[in-house]
Order: sequence, then C-alpha cells, then structure tokens
Amino acid sequence: MKFRVERDALAEAVAWTAKSLPSRPSVPVLAGVMLRVTDGNLQVSGFDYEVSSQVTVEVQGDADGAALVSGRLLAEITKALPAKPVDIAAVGAHLELVCGSARFTLPTMPVEDYPTLPEMPASAGTIDAAAFAAAVAQVAVAAGRDETLPMMTGVRLELSGGTLAMLATDRYRLALREMEWNPDDPETSINALVPARTLHDTAKALGPLGGQVIMSLSQGAAGEGMIGFSGGTRRTTSRLLDGANYPPVRSLFPASHNAEARLAVATLIEVVKRVALVAERTTPVLLSFSVDGLVVEAGGTEEARASEAMEATFTGDPLTIGFNPQYLIDGLTNLGAQFAVLSFVDAFKPAVISPAGEDGEVIPGYRYLIMPIRVSR
Repeated sequence: MKFRVERDALAEAVAWTAKSLPSRPSVPVLAGVMLRVTDGNLQVSGFDYEVSSQVTVEVQGDADGAALVSGRLLAEITKALPAKPVDIAAVGAHLELVCGSARFTLPTMPVEDYPTLPEMPASAGTIDAAAFAAAVAQVAVAAGRDETLPMMTGVRLELSGGTLAMLATDRYRLALREMEWNPDDPETSINALVPARTLHDTAKALGPLGGQVIMSLSQGAAGEGMIGFSGGTRRTTSRLLDGANYPPVRSLFPASHNAEARLAVATLIEVVKRVALVAERTTPVLLSFSVDGLVVEAGGTEEARASEAMEATFTGDPLTIGFNPQYLIDGLTNLGAQFAVLSFVDAFKPAVISPAGEDGEVIPGYRYLIMPIRVSR
C-alpha cells in the first residue's frame, strides 16, 4: 500500500474514526484503524463489535493495499503534522508516514485478525443533516451516564410516519424533541434505543456536511438490532440497546400547570452560573418567582451565600423551587431560542422548560422536564 493524501483530509478522517475506538479494547486489534486503498480512494475504518465508523477520502494511490495501525496514535500524529501533503506506505510490518521533513514509522497489526465491518442495514428514510444534529444535541444531554443502567444511556427514537420523536432521561430530567423526517415507507412505525454517545458523536460529525442523512434500521431480537447513519463520505453503524422495557416517560409531562414564567435564556444562564459558584456539589439553586420577577439564590455554607434578581414575567401564586444548577443550565443552553417559558404545577412536581419566541409564545417541538430538589427553608 502506498499513497499521497492532503494532510487536513487525512487528519479529519482519522480523528473521526479514532474517536469511537475503545480505550480498553478486549483484543489489541480493536484499538486500530484500518487504512485500505482501492482505486484512488482511501477508506479509514474502525470497529469494536458495537460501533463501526468509516470515511472515504480521495488520494493519489500508487499501490492498493491495507494496513492496521493504532488509531489514537495515528490521530495524534496526523493532527500535529505540518500543512503539507502526506506520503504513506506500508513497508513490511511497519507504516511509514512522511510529511515535509517529518517522518514517522509505526508498527502495524495483522490485517487478517481485524473483524469485518457490518453491512449497512436497510434504509428507513432521510433527514436534514443540520436539523438532525441540532435535535440530537438537545436530547442527548438528558441521557444517563451510569453504565449499570444501560437503558438510561440511550436515546429512544420513535419513528411514526413522517414524525421522528427523540427521548432521553437519566431519571432526574427528560428531554423530548419532535421533528419531521422523510421515511421510505409512509406507514413506518418503529421504536429504537440508540446509545446516546454514539448518536451524539455521529450527528455532530454529519451535521456540518449539510445535505441529507440516510438513517438505516434493522430490528433483531433483544439487543441485536442495528442502526446506521450515512452522509457525504461517512457512515456509522451501532448496535441498538434493548429498549423493550423502556418506561412510558411521556406521561411525566404534566397535563396542565398552575404557574408560568417567561424570561431571557442568556440572562438566566449567566445568573445561575454566578449564583451557583457558592453552591456545594449537591446543593440546589433556589428560584423564587413572583409578580416582581425572579430571585436566584444559593448557599453552600453559613459563610457563603449568593442571590441575584432578574426580570421575568410570572403568572400564578408566588413560588420557590430548587433545581440542580447544572441540569438547569443544560436545559436552557440547548433550547435553541432567546426566550424560555418555565411551567410549574407546584414546588414539588417536575417543571417543564420550553423555547419561546419574542412574543412569549411557546415554540413547539422541544420540551425539557426537570425534577425539583426539595429544600427546607
């Protein structure tokens, strides 16, 4: 194998592929990226039996072939190379990489020991890449991080005709995003639970490419289904999580509310960040709403306390409610709007944050539910 490639194209392809590689692979070859040159095209691919990623780059190919090298090492090297064409050749059990006056020799692993990447499942439909990336970011933030509860680490996709709904929860907050997409079958009705990290990384990579993302799905037995995404020269597949017993989380959204506040998102984020500086790790920030506006308070110890007032339009009886400050900031940051509407039942029931227009009207499509923290005053 021997070829020449532009440095930026190579670095971007390797970085994207290496990102999904396991930090502690079950076998050494799974820490590698496969470089395969065929007919002037370089395929950079990675696979850990759960997630596969592949990107194609045009190169000047002198000799077709394949080589398997450490993904993370190659990603660090290509990122650090000068902005010049890169010459790469497989020589015996090594890979030689030359860029300008920089030269690297890397050991290779046996290509024959590398698993075959899974085939892309059957296409289910397409969705706008930029809109998809924005929607996934809004939802994935609420997914759990606790690997002992694998179901909570996923984003649930509900495909129903031309509507795509995404849900994620870690039991303390819940995000729901509904949007339109283009199904291959107008009668489509499928639910799938996708690992949140994989979905987020994939959508983030495909979004800037523009155009359409092709979503592919195969439903197998519990834990055996697969989902695929492809856009431009990139494709990713991921094994689905077992979502057969996913809780009916939509029922957590209150049917009605007793109080409502309208306020500027950026201002509230800044206020919460400032006030939360004195809050200890498990201490909530308190939001006190009244017709006069909003007062945000926090206090970690007897000595350190903070409070700040800001404008808010509030309807309902005066209310003081406590939230985890980071969960509150996460929800506000991902609203995608200048204004927010916060809806309350009471101080002990979940609150719902929705994006709003300048007229104060709720923008449909996204809701972020957050559980309050009980406080004694």
